Amino acid sequence: MLGEHDMAALRILGHSTRRQAMLSIFLLSALTLFNNSPALSQDHPSHDHHAGMSMSSGQPLNPALRAKLLADKRESEFNHHLAGFFLVLAGLFILAQVTVLNHFRSVRFAWPACFLLSGLFLLVFSDTELWPFGRQSWIHGLSSHPEVLQHKTFAAILLALGFIEVARARERLKAAWAAWAFPVFAMAGSVLLLFHSHNAGMHGPDHMALMERIQSQHLSYSVTGFGIGISKGLSEVRGRWQQVFSKIWPALMIALGVLLMFYTE
Repeated sequence: MLGEHDMAALRILGHSTRRQAMLSIFLLSALTLFNNSPALSQDHPSHDHHAGMSMSSGQPLNPALRAKLLADKRESEFNHHLAGFFLVLAGLFILAQVTVLNHFRSVRFAWPACFLLSGLFLLVFSDTELWPFGRQSWIHGLSSHPEVLQHKTFAAILLALGFIEVARARERLKAAWAAWAFPVFAMAGSVLLLFHSHNAGMHGPDHMALMERIQSQHLSYSVTGFGIGISKGLSEVRGRWQQVFSKIWPALMIALGVLLMFYTE
């Protein structure tokens, strides 16, 4: 026969066991709900996105999607080629203005105008899925697509450099910081190129090789851009090498323009 103390101990043990069982069931249920919750799926969408993208990348493309991708490819290549043309033209104007400036004073505005035209074109005509060419609003495109935001950022950099250099050519802007705007913006754009997202290559059976080629090309643009920014900054420093760097940075600009003109996807 069990005593009263033994019976009380058994009752306490039973209550404790039931509490542990109920706590285990509660924790298991909470863990299951947490794993299946929509919030968790929204916090980590990249895994499903990349998985779906990789699955669709290896599958044959239907004719409508193939036509759309081909149109996007041609648009992207044209944008790169036109930007490269303006860079080559700007570099040639910079190198020529030393000898031509005495005869044609207006030539000092030529290379900043190339930046303004390139930036204006990129701002308006890149990403034609946006209004007024497409149905997407600018707010949605800029907030939802990093590639669109980066394109418009590049356009803003080109426009800012164009306006600053026009003001310097007109001798309306003589502040010390204005001379360093070009090197800073050039290197900032080069850093941005290292993180440039490009969705054009994420389709088709050869998507991995295509993405590697696109990334390799953008890496070469970034390295050349760094060279432009550094040499342009050194050309603003008085010294024995100032004249040398004043020739190097437009030459590198021409090289970058040529690289852009041979861009392929």
